[in-house]
Amino acid sequence: MTENKTPRFSQDSKQAFRNPWVLGWIAGILVVLGVNVAFIITAVVTNPGLVEKNYYEKGRDQEANFIQQRQMQERLGWQMKLDAVTPAVAGQPVRYTFNVVDVKGVAVDGDKATLHAYRPSNVNSDFDTPMQEIAPGVYSAEVTFPLKGIWDLSAVLVKEGDSLKVTRRISVKAAPVP
Repeated sequence: MTENKTPRFSQDSKQAFRNPWVLGWIAGILVVLGVNVAFIITAVVTNPGLVEKNYYEKGRDQEANFIQQRQMQERLGWQMKLDAVTPAVAGQPVRYTFNVVDVKGVAVDGDKATLHAYRPSNVNSDFDTPMQEIAPGVYSAEVTFPLKGIWDLSAVLVKEGDSLKVTRRISVKAAPVP
C-alpha cells in the first residue's frame, strides 16, 4: 500500500509561495505600499495646503474671486513668465526674472512687482521680496532660500489697481558639502 504524501491542509505545505497564508500576507503588504505611493503622489501634485491669514473671508467668496481673476486675465491679456537664471541652492543667492507682455507682445510697465516664496511645510520660512524693473516689462529679484526642498513662488504685478500673478513650484537643492 502506498501512502499519499500530499498535505491535507495548506498550513502543512512546505512550498511557501503555494501557501495561501503567505500569499495573503504578501498581497496585504503590496496593498499598503500601493496606498502609500498614492498618498505621496497626491501630496506632491495637489494643493500645498498653505493657510491664508484671512482664510475664512477669502474662502467664503472663493468661486467669485476665481471668476474675477479669470475675467481680469482675459481682459488684460497679460502673458507672464517666471524663470530662474540658475538652479536654486539653499543658502546661495539666485536671481529670478519675471517677464510680462500684453496680447500684442508689448512689455507691461507695472506699478509694483513682488516675489512671494511659500514653504509648504513651514509657514515660518515664507518671505516676500520686491522685484526691480530692469527693462520694460522685465522684473528681477535676487533671493536666498534658507532651506532645501519644495517652495512655491508667486510673482505678482500690480498696475493701476489691476493685479495678476503667476505661480511656479520649485525644488531647492542642498548646498554642496565641501
